[in-house]
Amino acid sequence: MAAASGAWTGAAWTVRAAVRAFRRAHPEVGDEVCVALSGGADSLALTAAAAAEFADVTALVVDHGLQPGSDEVARRAAAAARGLGTAAEVLVVVVDSDGSGPEAAARTARYAALDAARRDRPVLLAHTLDDQAETVLLGLGRGSGARSLRGMAAWDAPWGRPLLGVRAADTRAACRGLGLTWWDDPHNTDPTYTRVRVRREVLPLLEDVLGGGVAEGLARTAELARVDDDELDRLAGAVPVGDDGALDVSRLERLSTAVLTRVLRRWLLSRGVISPTYAHLTAVAALVTDWRGQGGVAVGGTGPAGTRGVGPTARLVARRRHGKVVLEIDRASGAGT
Repeated sequence: MAAASGAWTGAAWTVRAAVRAFRRAHPEVGDEVCVALSGGADSLALTAAAAAEFADVTALVVDHGLQPGSDEVARRAAAAARGLGTAAEVLVVVVDSDGSGPEAAARTARYAALDAARRDRPVLLAHTLDDQAETVLLGLGRGSGARSLRGMAAWDAPWGRPLLGVRAADTRAACRGLGLTWWDDPHNTDPTYTRVRVRREVLPLLEDVLGGGVAEGLARTAELARVDDDELDRLAGAVPVGDDGALDVSRLERLSTAVLTRVLRRWLLSRGVISPTYAHLTAVAALVTDWRGQGGVAVGGTGPAGTRGVGPTARLVARRRHGKVVLEIDRASGAGT
């Protein structure tokens, strides 16, 4: 990897202009930023552009230790960043397999390391339009509605993504134009990862069948879904929860289905339910919209936040009682009233 020696023209200017536009759109980011640098083309191009646009830039290079020679890759990436005029730190992490899979475990370790090292500064991430398209397509496959289709946000403090409108081909071209040599992560071509197969097999097929423009269309879908999703979340957030932690059925009955399911999801999460599913939300919503005296709905295996005596594996049940939707530890049975 070498320092930038070319001119800010063509694709290089496309990347820099995206960073400049991001900074103008989000002045709260300030003058001091960190960049998550892997040494790949996307993050290297972002680092070069950030160095040109921000007063104080620190590249944070995470060494996951998952591949032979990862320490050398990290060292070279840090050296490239210093050659661009930025400070650089190498963060060595231990990826702990927690049953979520190696990709998710590495991501968890990476974000934790970045958060610990940023010291109240925002962190710029090099996700591109291609990454956004893949994220939306994977979300569509999960069937989780607008929450999945909204993809990644350009600014979700402390994380910034200036390149969501830039194609990955442009970051490579930018590096070539700036005289920068990047590292290709072999994991990015490993078909055992679902995202890799989406990138290398599914998206090219869709582009071919639909005549092109699919990645841009998926990214645009994310932008539109985010606007709608934010507004629905705002409406859901205005629905109060009682001092007893229950929801008033008379208020819920006046809500549209789109807002009702969001109210219920927010409520369940706030009470300690982990990742309520579509089936959970549909069944709990029926306590409001299709009340026939049915029994409770089992929604998870944890406990309401702050509840005394609730262990980590307690079974929680949502019930309708006396005109309210309540969440209880499963020590009672029978229908509500």
